Amino acid sequence: RQLPALRRRCHIAGKRLSGTGLAAEGRVLRAVLYVYHSRLLRHRPYLALQQVEQCLKRLWKMNLVGCIETLAGLIPKKNTSQAHAECLVPSQPMLETVALKVLGGCKLILRLLDCCCKGFLLSVKHLCSEEFILLNTVALGLLSRLWFVIQYRCVLQSLMAFYGMLSTSLHLVSETQQMPYIKGFTFPSDISNFLGVNVSSEVKKQKARMLTTKKPTSCLKKLFPTMPEAVSEVGKKRNFATCTSAVKNCNIPCPMDIGETVL
Repeated sequence: RQLPALRRRCHIAGKRLSGTGLAAEGRVLRAVLYVYHSRLLRHRPYLALQQVEQCLKRLWKMNLVGCIETLAGLIPKKNTSQAHAECLVPSQPMLETVALKVLGGCKLILRLLDCCCKGFLLSVKHLCSEEFILLNTVALGLLSRLWFVIQYRCVLQSLMAFYGMLSTSLHLVSETQQMPYIKGFTFPSDISNFLGVNVSSEVKKQKARMLTTKKPTSCLKKLFPTMPEAVSEVGKKRNFATCTSAVKNCNIPCPMDIGETVL
């Protein structure tokens, strides 16, 4: 009963981690950092983007998805367990290695969410100060999307649920045959105690801080003021009258498209 549930959790966690959203945002982030490297090396929002990129790079270098897929391949399927009273299970060293990587991955993702939140608030502050408008506008969209992708796909929550199942399996395997691989470290039974924070409350705090900060749209409207409504209406009527008179004078039939194709 425990092995099919563990296998299911492996597939869910691997699928959430290997989604296209995280990889796409990571590529965009690396491209932005490359373009602005020589000009904004000491700019604080740029340094915040670098911290986010470092968290993503360390997360990929852990090869957490590969370890989870390897573990899933070692878990026997239902058909094999029905034919025999005993079946092969992943060894204690394998379970300990994956559990350790999951703990580190959860820490990194928590740090990544914090860096996204701080970078977002910093970009809003510098945008409202009219500093590097283009970079800060791009950073706002990038960081908010990355934070949303991690939360919407429940990446951290799926890893925490996977660790709970993994911890139970590790305990059962170690009781059957003691083969400790990682010494000097006690695997926590509750991952929330290891992370040191309540994940749901921490995410709610970050979301509240990002939503209650000064709106970047108001700063952009201040930088690029729109015309008053009366003036814009007069301009629209004037332009419309000019266009209609020009069409009448040139005797161009209405259905004809006088524009050029844009490829």
